[in-house]
Amino acid sequence: MPPAPISSPNARAIAPGNGDETTALIELLATHGMGPKRLGLLLAHFGTPKDALDSPRGEWRLAGLPEGVIRARPDDEKVRAIADWLAADETHHLIARGDPHFPAALEDLPDAPAALFARGRIAALTEPQVAMVGSRTPTTGGRQNARAFARHLAAQGLVITSGLALGVDGEAHRGALDADGITIAVLGSGLDHIYPPEHASLADEIVAGGGVILSEWLPGTEPRRGHFPRRNRLISGLASGVLVVEASVKSGSLITARLAGEQGRDVFAIPGSIHNPLARGCHRLIREGAKLVETGQDVLEELAPTLRRQLEASAAVLSRAADTATDSATEGPAPVRDPDQQRILDLLGHDPQPADTLIEASGLTAGEVSSILLMLELAGEVSTLPGGLYVRTS
Repeated sequence: MPPAPISSPNARAIAPGNGDETTALIELLATHGMGPKRLGLLLAHFGTPKDALDSPRGEWRLAGLPEGVIRARPDDEKVRAIADWLAADETHHLIARGDPHFPAALEDLPDAPAALFARGRIAALTEPQVAMVGSRTPTTGGRQNARAFARHLAAQGLVITSGLALGVDGEAHRGALDADGITIAVLGSGLDHIYPPEHASLADEIVAGGGVILSEWLPGTEPRRGHFPRRNRLISGLASGVLVVEASVKSGSLITARLAGEQGRDVFAIPGSIHNPLARGCHRLIREGAKLVETGQDVLEELAPTLRRQLEASAAVLSRAADTATDSATEGPAPVRDPDQQRILDLLGHDPQPADTLIEASGLTAGEVSSILLMLELAGEVSTLPGGLYVRTS
């Protein structure tokens, strides 16, 4: 997937398959001192990676870059490492801000990454998500809750996003996989340095299940303490809401919850015993305005209006891109015509059918079909009937 420019007055479209742009982006990423913020400034000013790289270095001052970066040159070893990583597997991707697969939810963050490295099915990045975070050393009940909530929400079509850490994160990923659902893991290291190493096989399962392993850090980057707060802003930013399962008052999960609130995301917390130190962080969040939830359905019902608004915005973008807008007045969100969604609608027809039939006929995974059905239901194009059956409404 070639990169595209970030949205700016100077941005110009990058033609599909333009390897020059990918090469230019790699060289910029490998330039000494070129962090995500500086790369974002550079691309915002010049529009494309190639234009930025081809411009006289003195013009980089106009983008706000310091002299040290202006005089720096790409690190050949880093260039080779990135190129080799991308070429190693067809599931490896470099996604620039502005690319259709770059998560729209991250575009408006004040510290949005300029580029992301991804391993897996990158279409999952733009599907409805809920983040789940919590203690790395949860109680038995905390582990059970994390897995059960993730299993329920994933079965309803939501992508479960977390950080692949020990404890609640790992249980959230596994709960989604239990339901044949989709899950995304955001790392604080390069994608060739899975952390913690105990979760290397879990990362493989996430990718095999149609999910994604994601990072803004270059291949070869080892995990560092300072990377994880930056990682947390992506976990919360990707999702419509963040669910804190179990956390102490000093837990990093509360940082993620704070970031979620600042980003305008919903924050949920599961209450616990007043005698459980790992419930106190959740109780603090609830006192500060987080929504107390007791079941996965509570989360889904709270998120439904937000998901519906996101779907309407997504449908409007797709409609404009396809130039299918008409002057006729319509009620409700514009029809979504994503190819996989259209395939499910065609297969569904107007006779009630179970999800299993759609999974078998479409060739899509259970998680993909569940997510599509949720989006179509929110769009008003599909209704759920008793017995787990689905039917078209139009």
